[in-house]
Amino acid sequence: MALNPQITNLIIMLFMTQASKKLPLDDPNFLMGIRGVYIFSNILIAGIYFYIQSKINAKKDYTTLKYVEPAPMGSTDDPKLVTTTIHAYDSAQVKSAYKGQLIGIAIMAFMHLYMKYTNPLLIQSIIPTKGAFETNLAKIYLFGQPASGELKRPWKAGGGLGAMMQGQGQGEVKTDKASIEAAEKAGRGGAKEE
Repeated sequence: MALNPQITNLIIMLFMTQASKKLPLDDPNFLMGIRGVYIFSNILIAGIYFYIQSKINAKKDYTTLKYVEPAPMGSTDDPKLVTTTIHAYDSAQVKSAYKGQLIGIAIMAFMHLYMKYTNPLLIQSIIPTKGAFETNLAKIYLFGQPASGELKRPWKAGGGLGAMMQGQGQGEVKTDKASIEAAEKAGRGGAKEE
Protein backbone atom coordinates (compact mmCIF):
# COMPACT_ATOMS: atom_id res chain seq x y z
CA MET A 1 0.00 0.00 0.00
CA ALA A 2 1.37 3.40 -0.98
CA LEU A 3 1.74 6.16 1.55
CA ASN A 4 -0.55 9.16 1.43
CA PRO A 5 1.17 11.99 -0.54
CA GLN A 6 0.75 14.37 2.41
CA ILE A 7 2.53 11.92 4.70
CA THR A 8 5.42 11.54 2.24
CA ASN A 9 5.60 15.35 1.94
CA LEU A 10 5.87 15.60 5.72
CA ILE A 11 8.63 12.96 5.77
CA ILE A 12 10.52 14.82 3.03
CA MET A 13 10.14 18.11 4.90
CA LEU A 14 11.45 16.64 8.14
CA PHE A 15 14.35 14.92 6.40
CA MET A 16 15.33 17.97 4.34
CA THR A 17 15.08 20.28 7.35
CA GLN A 18 17.55 18.08 9.21
CA ALA A 19 19.78 17.66 6.14
CA SER A 20 19.87 21.41 5.49
CA LYS A 21 21.42 21.96 8.93
CA LYS A 22 24.44 19.94 7.81
CA LEU A 23 24.82 21.61 4.40
CA PRO A 24 27.11 24.63 3.83
CA LEU A 25 24.36 27.08 2.90
CA ASP A 26 26.70 30.00 3.74
CA ASP A 27 28.99 29.05 0.84
CA PRO A 28 28.00 31.22 -2.19
CA ASN A 29 28.95 28.49 -4.69
CA PHE A 30 26.84 25.88 -2.91
CA LEU A 31 23.96 28.35 -2.61
CA MET A 32 24.10 29.00 -6.37
CA GLY A 33 23.89 25.25 -6.93
CA ILE A 34 20.80 25.01 -4.71
CA ARG A 35 19.25 27.95 -6.60
CA GLY A 36 20.02 26.15 -9.87
CA VAL A 37 18.28 23.01 -8.64
CA TYR A 38 15.25 25.09 -7.60
CA ILE A 39 15.09 26.82 -11.01
CA PHE A 40 15.51 23.49 -12.81
CA SER A 41 12.70 21.91 -10.77
CA ASN A 42 10.34 24.75 -11.72
CA ILE A 43 11.29 24.47 -15.39
CA LEU A 44 10.62 20.72 -15.14
CA ILE A 45 7.19 21.36 -13.57
CA ALA A 46 6.31 23.90 -16.27
CA GLY A 47 7.43 21.37 -18.88
CA ILE A 48 5.21 18.68 -17.36
CA TYR A 49 2.19 21.01 -17.45
CA PHE A 50 3.01 22.11 -21.01
CA TYR A 51 3.23 18.48 -22.11
CA ILE A 52 -0.07 17.65 -20.39
CA GLN A 53 -1.75 20.64 -22.08
CA SER A 54 -0.44 19.50 -25.47
CA LYS A 55 -1.85 15.99 -24.82
CA ILE A 56 -5.21 17.53 -23.84
CA ASN A 57 -5.26 19.59 -27.04
CA ALA A 58 -4.25 16.58 -29.14
CA LYS A 59 -6.98 14.38 -27.64
CA LYS A 60 -9.74 17.01 -28.05
CA ASP A 61 -12.26 15.16 -25.90
CA TYR A 62 -15.44 17.20 -26.24
CA THR A 63 -17.56 14.82 -24.17
CA THR A 64 -20.05 16.83 -22.10
CA LEU A 65 -19.41 16.92 -18.38
CA LYS A 66 -22.14 18.06 -15.99
CA TYR A 67 -21.76 18.56 -12.28
CA VAL A 68 -23.12 20.68 -9.46
CA GLU A 69 -20.61 22.99 -7.82
CA PRO A 70 -21.32 23.79 -4.17
CA ALA A 71 -21.99 27.40 -3.20
CA PRO A 72 -18.94 29.26 -1.90
CA MET A 73 -18.45 29.09 1.84
CA GLY A 74 -20.40 31.80 3.64
CA SER A 75 -22.64 32.39 0.62
CA THR A 76 -26.42 32.06 0.60
CA ASP A 77 -26.43 31.14 -3.10
CA ASP A 78 -27.71 27.80 -4.30
CA PRO A 79 -25.28 25.23 -5.71
CA LYS A 80 -24.40 26.03 -9.34
CA LEU A 81 -24.83 23.67 -12.28
CA VAL A 82 -21.72 23.55 -14.49
CA THR A 83 -21.91 22.13 -17.99
CA THR A 84 -18.55 21.88 -19.73
CA THR A 85 -16.45 19.47 -21.76
CA ILE A 86 -13.65 17.21 -20.62
CA HIS A 87 -11.25 19.24 -22.79
CA ALA A 88 -12.29 22.53 -21.14
CA TYR A 89 -12.28 20.98 -17.65
CA ASP A 90 -8.79 19.53 -18.04
CA SER A 91 -7.49 22.77 -19.58
CA ALA A 92 -8.87 24.71 -16.60
CA GLN A 93 -7.13 22.26 -14.26
CA VAL A 94 -3.80 22.83 -16.04
CA LYS A 95 -4.31 26.60 -15.86
CA SER A 96 -4.99 26.27 -12.13
CA ALA A 97 -1.81 24.19 -11.73
CA TYR A 98 0.22 26.88 -13.53
CA LYS A 99 -1.22 29.53 -11.19
CA GLY A 100 -0.33 27.43 -8.16
CA GLN A 101 3.22 27.06 -9.43
CA LEU A 102 3.57 30.82 -10.00
CA ILE A 103 2.23 31.60 -6.53
CA GLY A 104 4.76 29.16 -5.06
CA ILE A 105 7.59 30.83 -7.00
CA ALA A 106 6.47 34.28 -5.82
CA ILE A 107 6.35 33.18 -2.17
CA MET A 108 9.72 31.47 -2.47
CA ALA A 109 11.25 34.53 -4.14
CA PHE A 110 9.99 36.72 -1.29
CA MET A 111 11.26 34.32 1.37
CA HIS A 112 14.66 33.81 -0.25
CA LEU A 113 15.48 37.16 -1.80
CA TYR A 114 13.86 39.53 0.70
CA MET A 115 13.90 37.57 3.96
CA LYS A 116 17.15 35.70 3.13
CA TYR A 117 15.84 32.21 3.99
CA THR A 118 17.74 29.48 2.14
CA ASN A 119 16.44 26.25 3.71
CA PRO A 120 13.06 26.31 1.90
CA LEU A 121 14.88 26.22 -1.47
CA LEU A 122 15.74 22.57 -0.85
CA ILE A 123 12.25 21.55 0.16
CA GLN A 124 10.61 23.55 -2.64
CA SER A 125 12.87 21.87 -5.18
CA ILE A 126 11.45 18.46 -4.29
CA ILE A 127 7.85 18.68 -3.05
CA PRO A 128 6.27 20.67 -5.94
CA THR A 129 8.02 18.41 -8.48
CA LYS A 130 6.70 15.35 -6.67
CA GLY A 131 3.27 16.98 -6.55
CA ALA A 132 3.25 17.63 -10.31
CA PHE A 133 3.74 13.90 -10.92
CA GLU A 134 0.96 13.04 -8.42
CA THR A 135 -1.77 15.19 -9.99
CA ASN A 136 -4.78 13.55 -11.57
CA LEU A 137 -3.80 15.13 -14.89
CA ALA A 138 -0.38 13.46 -14.74
CA LYS A 139 -1.92 10.12 -13.83
CA ILE A 140 -4.17 10.29 -16.90
CA TYR A 141 -2.00 12.03 -19.50
CA LEU A 142 1.54 11.01 -18.42
CA PHE A 143 1.02 7.57 -16.97
CA GLY A 144 -1.97 6.53 -19.09
CA GLN A 145 -4.30 5.51 -16.27
CA PRO A 146 -7.99 5.33 -17.23
CA ALA A 147 -10.20 8.21 -16.07
CA SER A 148 -12.40 6.04 -13.85
CA GLY A 149 -12.79 5.51 -10.12
CA GLU A 150 -10.69 8.11 -8.26
CA LEU A 151 -9.74 9.69 -11.60
CA LYS A 152 -13.33 10.18 -12.81
CA ARG A 153 -14.04 13.82 -13.49
CA PRO A 154 -14.85 16.14 -11.78
CA TRP A 155 -12.13 15.51 -9.25
CA LYS A 156 -12.52 16.05 -5.56
CA ALA A 157 -10.81 19.19 -4.34
CA GLY A 158 -7.71 18.60 -2.29
CA GLY A 159 -8.21 19.33 1.35
CA GLY A 160 -6.55 22.05 3.31
CA LEU A 161 -6.10 25.78 2.91
CA GLY A 162 -6.07 25.75 -0.90
CA ALA A 163 -9.54 24.24 -1.10
CA MET A 164 -10.83 26.66 1.52
CA MET A 165 -9.44 29.68 -0.37
CA GLN A 166 -11.13 28.51 -3.58
CA GLY A 167 -14.47 28.31 -1.78
CA GLN A 168 -14.59 24.54 -1.85
CA GLY A 169 -14.61 24.08 1.87
CA GLN A 170 -18.38 23.74 1.96
CA GLY A 171 -19.75 20.58 0.40
CA GLU A 172 -18.43 18.57 -2.50
CA VAL A 173 -18.98 18.60 -6.23
CA LYS A 174 -22.00 16.42 -7.02
CA THR A 175 -22.40 14.39 -10.20
CA ASP A 176 -25.47 12.31 -9.36
CA LYS A 177 -28.46 12.65 -11.65
CA ALA A 178 -30.82 13.91 -8.92
CA SER A 179 -28.50 16.80 -7.97
CA ILE A 180 -28.00 17.79 -11.61
CA GLU A 181 -31.75 17.73 -12.32
CA ALA A 182 -32.49 19.75 -9.17
CA ALA A 183 -29.92 22.39 -10.20
CA GLU A 184 -31.35 22.48 -13.74
CA LYS A 185 -34.86 23.05 -12.36
CA ALA A 186 -33.58 25.77 -10.05
CA GLY A 187 -32.17 27.52 -13.11
CA ARG A 188 -28.73 28.17 -11.61
CA GLY A 189 -25.91 27.98 -14.14
CA GLY A 190 -26.07 25.58 -17.00
CA ALA A 191 -24.25 27.87 -19.41
CA LYS A 192 -21.73 25.81 -21.30
CA GLU A 193 -18.14 26.89 -20.66
CA GLU A 194 -16.06 26.96 -23.83
